[in-house]
Amino acid sequence: MSSQVPGDTEDLHDRSLGELLKQLSEQTTRLVHQELELAKAEIQQKGKQAGMGAGMFGGAGALNAVMPAWLAALIVAVVYGIVAFVLVKQGQARIKAAAPPVPEQTIETVKEDVEWAKTQMRSEKR
Repeated sequence: MSSQVPGDTEDLHDRSLGELLKQLSEQTTRLVHQELELAKAEIQQKGKQAGMGAGMFGGAGALNAVMPAWLAALIVAVVYGIVAFVLVKQGQARIKAAAPPVPEQTIETVKEDVEWAKTQMRSEKR
C-alpha cells in the first residue's frame, strides 16, 4: 500500500500510471467506507430520536392521570408531529444536498489529472 498522502513531497511524476490508479482506487475505497460509516451514524441518531418520540407516547399515559386521555394523547401527538416534521425537513435537506449521487468533484479532479498527465506526456516527448 502506498504511503503517500495529500501534502507529501514525493514527486508524482516519477510514479507509474498503474501506481497512481492503485492509489486512487485505495483512496476511493476508503472514502466510500467513511461515507457508509457516516450514514450508519446518522441512522442510529435518527433511531434514537424516533425512540424519544415513542417515549412521548408513553408519557401520554402519565399525563392521563392529570387530564383527560384524549387531551394527553393530543398533546403528545402534536409534539411527536413537530419532531417528525423537523426530522423530515432535515432528511430532505440532506438528500437534496447529496443529489446527484455522482461524485462530481472526483470526476472533475480525475479529468484534471488526465489533462495533467497528457501535458506531462507531451512535455516528455519533446
